[in-house]
Amino acid sequence: MNNKFIKELPELVENEVISKEVSARISNYYASKITQSPNRLMLIFGVLGSLLIGLGIILMIAHNWDDLPRNYKTILAFIPLIVGQVAVGFSVLKQKSAVWKEASGTFLFFAVGSSMALISQIYNIPGNFSSYLFTWVLLCIPLVYMLKSNALWVLNLIWISYYACEYGMGSRHMPLWYVVLLFGLLPYYITKIKNEATNNIVNVMNWLLPLSLAIVLGAFIKTEWEFLPFLYLLLFSMFYLLGNLPFLNNKELRKNGYLVLGSMGSVAMLVLFSFKFIWKELLVNVHLSSDELFVAIVLLLISVIAFGYSWKYIKKQKFNLFLYIGIIFPFLCFVGSDSVITGVIGVNILLFILGMISIKKGIDQCHFGLSNYGLLIISTLIICRFFDTNISFVLKGISFVVIGGGFFVVNYMMLKRNVKK
Repeated sequence: MNNKFIKELPELVENEVISKEVSARISNYYASKITQSPNRLMLIFGVLGSLLIGLGIILMIAHNWDDLPRNYKTILAFIPLIVGQVAVGFSVLKQKSAVWKEASGTFLFFAVGSSMALISQIYNIPGNFSSYLFTWVLLCIPLVYMLKSNALWVLNLIWISYYACEYGMGSRHMPLWYVVLLFGLLPYYITKIKNEATNNIVNVMNWLLPLSLAIVLGAFIKTEWEFLPFLYLLLFSMFYLLGNLPFLNNKELRKNGYLVLGSMGSVAMLVLFSFKFIWKELLVNVHLSSDELFVAIVLLLISVIAFGYSWKYIKKQKFNLFLYIGIIFPFLCFVGSDSVITGVIGVNILLFILGMISIKKGIDQCHFGLSNYGLLIISTLIICRFFDTNISFVLKGISFVVIGGGFFVVNYMMLKRNVKK
C-alpha cells in the first residue's frame, strides 16, 4: 500500500494538492521505514534455510558415521559449531541485516546441540536427556541478546519448556531451573514489548509464553495431582490479569494470548469445579503441607502484584468479574471446605454471571465473538447440569430451546445494530 501511495505523489504535486517539499519528505519517510524493517519473507526463508542446511549436514555425516575413525568423528562434530560461530561473528562484526543474524543464530543454535550430542556419543560421556537440553539452552541464551534474535528467543523458550517436561513429568523433581532459564529470556521479551509492541513477533510471543507456562505447570506437581485443577485455575486467572495490563490491554483479542487463554482457561476450570466429584477429590485427598501449595502461593502473589499494578487502569473501566476470579474462587474453596454443596452452587452462579456479563459486553460493543462466547458459557453450564441433576427431560428440553433462541436473538440484535450504523 505504501508503494501505491508513493506512486501517486507526482499526481498530487501536479494537481497542487501537496508541494514538492512535502512529496520529498513523504518519499524519504517511507524509504527510511523500508530500510529499517527487514524483509519478512527473506527472514522466514533465511531461518528455514539454516534449519535445512543444519539438518542436511547432520544427515550426511550420519550416513557414514560408523565407518569413520574417532579422530575424524571429533573433527566432524566440531565443524558445524565452528561454521556457525564464524557466521555469527561475521554477522555481528560486519553489522549485517536482521536476516543474516537470525539465520546464522538459528544455525549456531542447532550446531551447539548437534556437537554436544556427537561428542557425548563419541566419548561415551554419561548423562540424561534433560541435562543435555539444559546445557544446550544455557549455552544458547546469550546468543538471543548478542544477535537480538527473535527466532532464537522462540527456540530457547520451546527448548526450556521441553526440558521442564522431560525433567519434571513423572519424577519426584521440580524443574526449578526452568524458572531460572525463563528469567534469562524475560528481559528480551520485556524490551520487545516496550519498544515494538505492534510487531507481529511480539504478538506471537504473547501467545507462546503463557502456553509454555500452562504446559509446564503439570511438571511441578509431584504427589497431589488432585490439586492440579486448582493450580490451573489460579494460573489462568493470573493470565487474565496480566492480559489487562496497560501495554497488553489495548491489543486485539487475537493478539493478546494472556487474555484469551486466561478467560477460556478460567471458564474451563470453573466448569470442572461445577461438578461435585472434583470438590470431594480436592478436599479429601490433598494435604495442605505439600509443595504444590507453595506453587499456589506464588501464583496468587503474582496475581496480586499484577492486579495492584493495573488497578488505576481497571477502576476507570466497567466492572469486569473475570478480573476477580482469582480472589472469588479461593473464597469459594474456603466456604466449600465446610459444605461441598455451597461451593458447587457458588461456582455455578459464578459461571452463569460470567456468561451474562460476556453477552452484555458483546452486545454493548457489537462484538459477535464476545456475545456468543457468553452464550457458550451458559450453554456449557446447562449441558453439564443435564448429566448430574434429576431435572425432568421437559425442563431440560425447554432450557436448550431457550439457549438456542438466545443465540438467534442476540446475534440478530447485534446484526440489526450494525446495519443501523
